[in-house]
Amino acid sequence: MQNQQPIALTIAGSDSGAGAGVQADLKTFASLGVYGVTAITAITSQNTVGVHDSIELPVSIIESQIDALMSDFQPLAVKTGMLSSAQIVESVVSKIQEHRMGNLIVDPVMIAKGGDRLLNEDAVDALIKLLIPLSLIITPNAHEAEVLSHIKIHSLEDAQRAAEVIHNLGARNVVVKGGHFGDDATDVLFDGSEYFTFSTGRVTTSSTHGTGCTFSSAIAAGVASGKSIYESVSIAKKYVYQAISNAVPIGQGYGPLNHLYNRYDHVFE
Repeated sequence: MQNQQPIALTIAGSDSGAGAGVQADLKTFASLGVYGVTAITAITSQNTVGVHDSIELPVSIIESQIDALMSDFQPLAVKTGMLSSAQIVESVVSKIQEHRMGNLIVDPVMIAKGGDRLLNEDAVDALIKLLIPLSLIITPNAHEAEVLSHIKIHSLEDAQRAAEVIHNLGARNVVVKGGHFGDDATDVLFDGSEYFTFSTGRVTTSSTHGTGCTFSSAIAAGVASGKSIYESVSIAKKYVYQAISNAVPIGQGYGPLNHLYNRYDHVFE
């Protein structure tokens, strides 16, 4: 009998500390019942304190990974993360078009939790001109949304205006996340005609490394599973909140989320 488990592809960088990047994506996919496959774009040497080093993989290797995967698998959603240079953005866009990949979720990774830059200046224009117009959903945090929209975000209304600007760049749906408006952490979804907000309480913790990667990959898992855009964002918001709330301290800096909090119940019984 053919395996009916949905498949999602992540095209992103590797995090040696396993809190973000493809490691976070794979854990999120597994937790939400989706089989994850990966095309790695860069290797980073990092831990919970910061990024020590990084190297981009050759474009030929990135492309061959995608070709190999697409010749054998049929991903129902594709998530992009760390695409650090214009050349990498261009090659990934070329492969997305060549293989007619749909349901693209773009996480415009720019800066790591510790403040290290993960996107070169030349890649921003390529991201805006080439990748964003292909996206079903783009998930910038407040800082990334400011860079893309040139709007400072201090309120819910600012986030909504920024979402409109980014939507006009070609994204079909925009989620501006990370807003702290009032007592809650609020994300704004704009689908081109309506706004939707998703809020949870704030969690006082240092276990927040990889929240952006986790959120976008959780949306990708929802889309791959046949959920609507609204349902996928709602599931992702709740999942990230629970993964943060159930995290235990790991490392000396910004620790990872507990991606598999919902899979532990009977493991050792």
